[in-house]
Amino acid sequence: MDVVYSELHALQNGAYELIGGQLQPPVEKPERAETIRAAVEAAGFGPLLSPESFPDDTITRVHTPEFVAFLSTAWDRWVEAHGPYDALPLNWPVRTFRQKIPEAIDGLLSYYSLDAGTPITAGTWKAARTAVDVALTGARLIQDGKRHAFALCRPPGHHAAADLYGGYCFLNNAAIAAQYLRDNGAAKVAVLDVDYHHGNGTQAIFYDRADVFFASVHADPLQEYPFFLGYADETGTGAGEGCNANYPLRWGTGWETGYADALDDACRRIHGWGAEAVVVSLGVDTFEQDPISQFKLTTPDYTRMGERIARLGLPTLFVMEGGYDVAALGDNVVNTLTGYLNASVVA
Repeated sequence: MDVVYSELHALQNGAYELIGGQLQPPVEKPERAETIRAAVEAAGFGPLLSPESFPDDTITRVHTPEFVAFLSTAWDRWVEAHGPYDALPLNWPVRTFRQKIPEAIDGLLSYYSLDAGTPITAGTWKAARTAVDVALTGARLIQDGKRHAFALCRPPGHHAAADLYGGYCFLNNAAIAAQYLRDNGAAKVAVLDVDYHHGNGTQAIFYDRADVFFASVHADPLQEYPFFLGYADETGTGAGEGCNANYPLRWGTGWETGYADALDDACRRIHGWGAEAVVVSLGVDTFEQDPISQFKLTTPDYTRMGERIARLGLPTLFVMEGGYDVAALGDNVVNTLTGYLNASVVA
């Protein structure tokens, strides 16, 4: 399996995030991608490809130009206003507030963000922009006839909506890749999100569209971040009605206690819808020892996950999302990809 990777991911290296009422070093850190890279190389995956450069209009097919302009200039504006330390928002335009775009950088950070856990640093824009190129290079491999590829993206992307960043995500790598596949010949593309947290950004981007099916197996938002999206009754709107499927699962869910059945149903929905390609938002923070998650999947379960995805029989782009137990991260990703490849060979 071809793997697309760039060392520029390490430019996103925040000092702090606000989580659990404390400022602490982020769990989304460069070691994550390096651990995965080393594991896939040791497992014999490859070749390891550097990303191509894609034009900005591949991003603005998904994100608003105003949001992209904000992200690309936020650090410089923050430094001018405050100095060279991590930029975090101050407050948000919540209920009773107007949705009016401010001029000051503090207001802009608040307007365009959904949490205080996603620091903007000197290298954020370059890292996020390169992650998009990583995902798009993988999508181009699929477009050119490859049956599968792995985009080792960092920072992740599935929490980023058209004009919103957060959850460690700035640009929605998986959504941009799915849109690229649509723009280059695939009439119907599915996004299957297996990250522990709901892919609120991806859902919001495609919620009113009939050409992209979004399915997400995730922790119940009654209990877990992002709390305000990801419920089972969110099925799409307008032309997109019926093209959105959420599978919220309670804390403590394991492979045999609900996860496998939810994944199987999501895959059946994607198959029945008639997808021509699938983009997998691959988060392995469903692992039983993940430090910020509450599911109970084991390392062998990821092999089963890959096998089930392979039975879709579709060209498949894996796009890396979450997973924060660095010690097991590489093994869990490798098992997913190995399970997929082995089942693809059998099929």
